[in-house]
Amino acid sequence: MSSDPSASTDSVDAGLDPDEQLALELLRRTDYGRVATSMRALPFLAVARHIVVGGTILLRLHRGFGYHQACVGSVVAYGADNADVASVRDVRWTVQCIGLCEAVEPTDAELEIFGPAPGFADGEQFDPVYLRIEPQVTKVHTLRAGEGRRLQRVH
Repeated sequence: MSSDPSASTDSVDAGLDPDEQLALELLRRTDYGRVATSMRALPFLAVARHIVVGGTILLRLHRGFGYHQACVGSVVAYGADNADVASVRDVRWTVQCIGLCEAVEPTDAELEIFGPAPGFADGEQFDPVYLRIEPQVTKVHTLRAGEGRRLQRVH
């Protein structure tokens, strides 16, 4: 797969604008990101496994952390990037999506896409909880060496 985010040909919901499509295509390239919201008036970040289904993002978190309780019914930010795997010559990208978060029960097909859950989280049995974010705001930012052209989606 090309390291240039604009080279993706993944099929995403045709009803989305090109920037939203690009954001969701990039999220499909990585398995984990971070969800951000506040709990008792304090901000926090929690790592989450994600999949993209149509124009939405499904998250899998460990129920034992309790972070899902702060997320459900709240506006959250979700971000992921390729900064840890991109080489110096590759385009580094980051995606941020903001939207209302709700608890969901994934379908069997969605569970298959998620793949196996971790066995343990902080030494306790991993207990999955699933959330859905329908992005209202999406942002894609890139860092690249050399020329400064703007990232564009290739059809």
